[in-house]
Amino acid sequence: MNTIIKINNLTKSYGSLNALVNVNLELKKGKIIGLLGPNGSGKTTLIKVLTGLLKQYSGTVYIDGHLKSNKSKALISYLPDQLFFDSWMKIKDLKNYYKDMYTDFDHDRFQVLLKKFKIEDRVYIKKLSKGNQEKLQLALVLSRRAKIYIFDEPIGGVDPALRQIILDTIMNEHEPDSTVLLSTHQIYDVESLFDEVIFLKEGRVLLHKPIDELIETSGMSLLETFKEVFKYA
Repeated sequence: MNTIIKINNLTKSYGSLNALVNVNLELKKGKIIGLLGPNGSGKTTLIKVLTGLLKQYSGTVYIDGHLKSNKSKALISYLPDQLFFDSWMKIKDLKNYYKDMYTDFDHDRFQVLLKKFKIEDRVYIKKLSKGNQEKLQLALVLSRRAKIYIFDEPIGGVDPALRQIILDTIMNEHEPDSTVLLSTHQIYDVESLFDEVIFLKEGRVLLHKPIDELIETSGMSLLETFKEVFKYA
């Protein structure tokens, strides 16, 4: 089976707000997929369902051929849109926590990424700059040899230089046969990264296509298509 994620009629509401409406998606193994849409389009809600952070919804979600359960979390390495560790910890303590928590955590890969980012694992997290804290959590997520990597707005609010480092690292350091789902509303510089794109608007899937097919049929770049679909100037 080449499908890693299958979603059928997924709907999630918060009171009168429909965050996701009858979402149907089938994501293949080994693809780098852009989950694109403006803020409030349902991207983070979809990600929280996939990662198990949201459990109350209607519809069905299958991960690697099985109905999503607590066991699914072991297949997914997830980078949320906010820092997820306590700043009072030392980096080496956080590393040990990941080693204990995840059987697929690769210590050697983590050390290579720390060296690449010029981060010493003996220091306290609170002594790192915000940019280095972003790099640290990226190193943790990519040091798992997971089947699925999910990134929620990894380039939101960072400067252009750090944005490029983050994107380059994601593209070059994930497991070759894994699936990458990257959510963003910032379309600059990401067109060449994706095999496929999903457009979400008001909780609905507007399209899900290979990037080459989208560009060929629209006659526009990804950014131009995004602006047209979402009516951006």
